[in-house]
Amino acid sequence: MNDEQNANDVPRRQFVALSGAVGAATLLTGAAALSGGTAAAASGADAGPTPDTCPTTPPPPGGASPCPPAQLQGICGRPTDNEPLWNDVQYCVNGTVPPSGQKPDCLKMTPNYIVLRGKPVSTQNYLLVPTCRITGIECPFLETSGVANYWHEAWETGRSGGDVPVQSRYIGFGINSQGARQLNQLHIHMAGVRPSTQRRLQDLEAQGRMATSPSQWAAPANHAPITGTGGDREYRILRLANLRDNLFNLVYQNVVRPNSLNMADQTIIVVPKITATGFANAFYVLNSDNSLHDGTSTCDRLLVY
Repeated sequence: MNDEQNANDVPRRQFVALSGAVGAATLLTGAAALSGGTAAAASGADAGPTPDTCPTTPPPPGGASPCPPAQLQGICGRPTDNEPLWNDVQYCVNGTVPPSGQKPDCLKMTPNYIVLRGKPVSTQNYLLVPTCRITGIECPFLETSGVANYWHEAWETGRSGGDVPVQSRYIGFGINSQGARQLNQLHIHMAGVRPSTQRRLQDLEAQGRMATSPSQWAAPANHAPITGTGGDREYRILRLANLRDNLFNLVYQNVVRPNSLNMADQTIIVVPKITATGFANAFYVLNSDNSLHDGTSTCDRLLVY
């Protein structure tokens, strides 16, 4: 299910105000101001604790994580929205038949997410979709500490031996920007990647041309072109030993906020490092947007569906 254009953008300064104010009370106040149309939410000033110290309640073991509060529904979506992918979630979770009458294949169901087939249908094209109503990457709730770790779950589900394994030796997981997607329910693509992409990333690692800590991620020395559909595009590249940390928060704190960018414009791609002996206990995390020279706002250039 490759994403295309959706021009329903959130103004940058409103988003920055919400994303920066991630203390629980401040976040809700900013969202209420946005929905009320006041100028307070558009001040652009960052305040309060950072998302990694946000005092949210962690999800109970084996249970569902919190969902965005009602005050954020103006930016994160409402449970009553008639959105095709959200309708599919409602079918898998509640048995509610979509208005189209087309029932999706619910390949995996958990309290926090479901897995569906992507389009075109193949054995290397799946979608991990939250059971919370979340429009996409622009929702500031994704940067808080209580949200489910959808990236880790995509890896555990889509890896070899996972519940819905992507049938490709080299795999990747990606999310599109708000402007580059077609569907307005958060979804992580689980797909293949080209052998050339895997080789290129390992070569860059050997050359020391990628960040090894999130604080280095935005540095120009850690930018590199990678060839995909339509030629080379520039990416910021970070190597992580695991997917324990919230990648949405890492992008916001280390790339978006310090460079006055817009979270809604970002794409994120995760490529597990695979060698001749299998998974090499590392992940390449790629980020890009159109602010980079030859940057891109879509993960579709590197993923193979």
